[in-house]
Amino acid sequence: MASSRAARLAPVVDMAESAERTAAQRLGHFQGQVRLAESKLGDLERFRAEYQQQWIERGSSGVSGQWLMNYQHFLNQLETAVGQQRQSLAWHQNNLNRARETWQQAYARVEGLRKLVQRYIDEARQLEDKREQKLLDELSQRLPRQDPY
Repeated sequence: MASSRAARLAPVVDMAESAERTAAQRLGHFQGQVRLAESKLGDLERFRAEYQQQWIERGSSGVSGQWLMNYQHFLNQLETAVGQQRQSLAWHQNNLNRARETWQQAYARVEGLRKLVQRYIDEARQLEDKREQKLLDELSQRLPRQDPY
């Protein structure tokens, strides 16, 4: 009986495992998105630092008003891009966190179902062992006893 309970749960376990695999794939996808967003943010911040270094180098020798206005305008655009990329990174991190929670729940469900199936299998094995032992006991009682004398 317990063995059949375990067998009846097999499709449920399969579906839970499939859901867990899907959740793990989504988690991997969002991890990649976070890494990509971090990389882009790093690139932008490095470029901004290099551009600011140009100001230091070029500014020390004197610059025109037009150059300064162009510099400020482009620096403002870079600041906007960095801010937008930070928002993008935060959005991807939020997606990653939700995907991680979903995967953890799916994993816990699969593990719980596996433990339940194993418990049913163990119960079935114990019942079968008891049945066999009872049968052996009955058979040994039916055998005629031989007197050692």
